[in-house]
Amino acid sequence: MFRPLAKLIKINLRNRTVAYIFATNKLRIMRRDVFQAIADPTRRAILSLIALQAMTPNAIAEHFDSSRQAVSKHIKILVECKLVEQVSDGREIYYHLNPKKMKEIDKWLEQFRKIWEGRFSKLDNLLLKMKNKKHGN
Repeated sequence: MFRPLAKLIKINLRNRTVAYIFATNKLRIMRRDVFQAIADPTRRAILSLIALQAMTPNAIAEHFDSSRQAVSKHIKILVECKLVEQVSDGREIYYHLNPKKMKEIDKWLEQFRKIWEGRFSKLDNLLLKMKNKKHGN
C-alpha cells in the first residue's frame, strides 16, 4: 500500500492561502542539486577560493563576514553536491575543488554558449553590413 511521505494542509489566513507540509512516517532524503549549490554567491566564492588551493574550513571562513558555522553549512552543501572534496591531513581537513563535477556544469552551459556565439556572429555580420553600407554611400 502506498503511503504518502508528507501531508499538505492549506489554511486561509487574512485572505492568503498558506500551505503547511507535515512529515509523516518516513523522512525523505533529498539529494541537493549542483545548480542549487552554485546559485548562492557565498558558495560560488568558496569555490573560487579553493580552486586556487586546498583550504581548511577556518582558512575559508576568514574570507567571509559570516560565522564559521554559516560557512561550514555552505561547505557541507558543496560536499553533498560533490563540487568539493575533503582530504584529511593529520588533524586538519582540507577542502579542494572537484574538477569532474565542475566539468558537468560546463557541459550543461556549453549548449547556451553555442547559442550566444551564434547570436554574436549574426550581430557582428549585421554591424559589418551597416558599416559597409554607411561608408558606401
